[in-house]
Amino acid sequence: MAKKAKTDDAAAAPKDDRHVRLSTHPRAKRHIAMAKGWGGLAGFALVLILSLRAGAPAFDAGWHALLAGIGFSTLGWAAAVSVWRQVAVAEVRAAQRRLQAMADAARAEAATAADARPA
Repeated sequence: MAKKAKTDDAAAAPKDDRHVRLSTHPRAKRHIAMAKGWGGLAGFALVLILSLRAGAPAFDAGWHALLAGIGFSTLGWAAAVSVWRQVAVAEVRAAQRRLQAMADAARAEAATAADARPA
């Protein structure tokens, strides 16, 4: 029991992590899961239809479709992760630019207010 409590405390402790993680990004996590699911379904359906139209037995067509579904699911996941890596970095840079602009505006306003004070 004591070991479990320690791992729960360690997991609950906030980390000062300065890296962007897609596993903690709410939109990225959702979109990656959707891409993985749709990729698997599309691969399964495509290969099943093509195999049946080519005259393969139903069992073989189903087996090929399952394997294709796994492969397309992996491809969908990989594509979504690579896109979201770029999007997350762009979001961080945009936020940094906004913060820098706000800081510059605050400094300019403070300088203007300091110049306007009567001596």
